[in-house]
This record gives sequence, C-alpha cells and structure tokens, in this order.
Amino acid sequence: MALLCGDAMRIAKHRNSLNLVPLPREFYARDPRVVSRHLLGKVLVRRQGRGLLTARIVEVEAYLGQDDPAAHSANGRTPRNFVLFGPPGLTYVYFIYGNHYLFNVSCLPDGKAGGVLFRALEPISGIEQMAEARDIAIDGTGDLRKLTSGPGRLAEAFGITRERDNEKDLTSPKSDLFITDDGFRPGRIEVTPRIGITKAAERPLRYIIGGNKFVSNSPPRTT
Repeated sequence: MALLCGDAMRIAKHRNSLNLVPLPREFYARDPRVVSRHLLGKVLVRRQGRGLLTARIVEVEAYLGQDDPAAHSANGRTPRNFVLFGPPGLTYVYFIYGNHYLFNVSCLPDGKAGGVLFRALEPISGIEQMAEARDIAIDGTGDLRKLTSGPGRLAEAFGITRERDNEKDLTSPKSDLFITDDGFRPGRIEVTPRIGITKAAERPLRYIIGGNKFVSNSPPRTT
C-alpha cells in the first residue's frame, strides 16, 4: 500500500500528539442521542501489540432502549443483550447476516437500556494493519473509504469480534479498545433517519459529520 507523503506525515503527527486517555464513564451515562452527537469527531483507538489503530468517528446511530422497536433491548434484558442495560461505556458486539460483527456502546445510567451503533470511521493510523485485516489493497487515499465506511467494515478493520470485545470497558485505561478526545470539533453535524433497518427506520437518530467522505450513505437530512 502506498500512501501519499503528506498523508503519512499527517498520520505520524497525529499519532505522536494523540491523547490516550479514555473518555470517562460519565460521558456515556446520558441519553443515546446526546452521546451520539458528542461521539462525532472523537477517536477510536485499538492497542495492537506495540502499535495503534486509530480512526475518527464520523457516523453513529442512537438506539433508545425498550421504547425503541429497532433496539435489541426492546423486549427486555436477555443473555445476549444484557450489556445494553449498563453500566454505561461497555461494548456491545453482535453478529449479523452470518458474516459481520457490529460494534456498539452502552449508554444511560446503570439499569437503563440504551446504546449507540458505530457506522463509519475516518482512518488515521494503522492503515496497513486495517487493510490486512480486511484483506484488501489500498493504493492511495481514494481507497481508504473501503476500510471503515460501514459498520461491518470498521469492525473488521479494528478486529472487533463478540468473543474478543463484548462487554469490554471503553472507559478503562487498561483496555485495548477505547475512545479518546483529541480536540477535534466537527464543523457541521447532520441528523437523518436510520438506515439498514426495517423497524422505526424513519426516526431521525443517525448522526453524521456533514460532508465527510467516509460516511456510509447520505439520505436526505432532517436537521
């Protein structure tokens, strides 16, 4: 894989300046709609050996618990979905369509179900490792979208599986998977209906960084 010189320098500079302190539990102990907005622009980090995989969060969807027909927690607590009922800041990973893992984080105070699904990231560092994990070739920056644009793609790029990561504490400094704030602030946040689902799909609960080329799809915005 050949990255442009400017991109390689930008990635190296960002990695050297990245704050490796996870977001605190209080960040996630809020309404999933609020958490979704504030997750945009934050950085997902995977410690992998002596290296780091990092990518900026550019698209998420909120799921509102037992009042949301599309949420896995809609029918109450089960052995599969118990993570969504808290405490906040834990990973909820599930397998779908027989070939994709999807990565979520629990929200709201302990005992109340809610979560956020991660739908797209903008790769920053560890790009070669992400490409290897996805078994694809990246010949330049135009191909980077193939890595993490879409929930199944981003999980594969970061090696996220249910066996490895379900119930992982994103707020722990000992975790190999966490989210941090590097000071970036999105210029424009757009809200659209959720996509890829059939129940309650019309609800405006998908949050994206407006104009970002790594967003997975672009239906008409609602706000």
